[in-house]
Amino acid sequence: MTSAFGAIFRVLEQGLVYAVMAVGVYLSSRVLDFPDLTVDGSFPMGAAIAARLLVGGVHPLMATLFAPVAGFFAGAATGMLNTKLRISNLLAGILTMTALYSVNLRVMGRANVPLLRTDTVLTLIQDMGMPPMISAFLLFCMVTVIVKFLVDSFLRTEFGLALRATGDNEGMIRSLGVNTNSMKIVGIGIANALVALSGALVAQYQGFADIGMGIGTVVAGLASVIIGEAIISPRSVGMGTLGAIIGSVAYRICVFLALRLGFAPTDLKLVTAFLVIVALSGKSIKQGIGGERREAGRNVGTEVSM
Repeated sequence: MTSAFGAIFRVLEQGLVYAVMAVGVYLSSRVLDFPDLTVDGSFPMGAAIAARLLVGGVHPLMATLFAPVAGFFAGAATGMLNTKLRISNLLAGILTMTALYSVNLRVMGRANVPLLRTDTVLTLIQDMGMPPMISAFLLFCMVTVIVKFLVDSFLRTEFGLALRATGDNEGMIRSLGVNTNSMKIVGIGIANALVALSGALVAQYQGFADIGMGIGTVVAGLASVIIGEAIISPRSVGMGTLGAIIGSVAYRICVFLALRLGFAPTDLKLVTAFLVIVALSGKSIKQGIGGERREAGRNVGTEVSM
């Protein structure tokens, strides 16, 4: 019973630490309507920068905060490729992601950097008297709440409203004098800053940074956003970010259950694809059933009137 409770507790921790990444994916995919593949490169970049700085003796808090700064510039690079050089959004993300692979290797100096004997933000929390069993959970709860509050507040500002309008109707907001290119660059930069922050926290949580830890990150992020939208209708910005957070936790729970049912770790990508398909098709099926009922109601009304 205790081991099962501990496993569920760890799943919640993973859901919360990856929720920061899911909020970043929500910004790019839903707010800006920009399919950004930079995520697969900016996530391990955040882990690589944090790990290298921690091993070099930098304070854990400073090492963690350097990651989102680098992530912002990575996202901004994708935005500039798309807006300034007129490269398609998908290809711009792929180019930046490919370049970041070499950058991350250069930063780490090797493919894997262990952090087991290095002070991290988790050890800082534990040194303050927090029990090790709940230190990660409380830290990730606090970070997730802060990120959600900052993102919600930002998207309600004048600049945030212009950013949202750029994703909704770029032509309209451009006609009002807004520089949509700048909006995209800043928006994608902020999204990847959150992704890199999540990568830095995940590296310290797992105890290592690895060059391959970003593979499939964008799919996991999209799965979290889609599952969250299936659970909570994103009628506002606050509900949208909340849905991404809840979707991240739900996604990790689904992965945990899949492993408990006997799936191998190598099958997790298949499980992720299945979850996304179910979430997407469930919404379509619900709309189809609703349309059939409305059509049937109209037919009954027509027969009665005749």
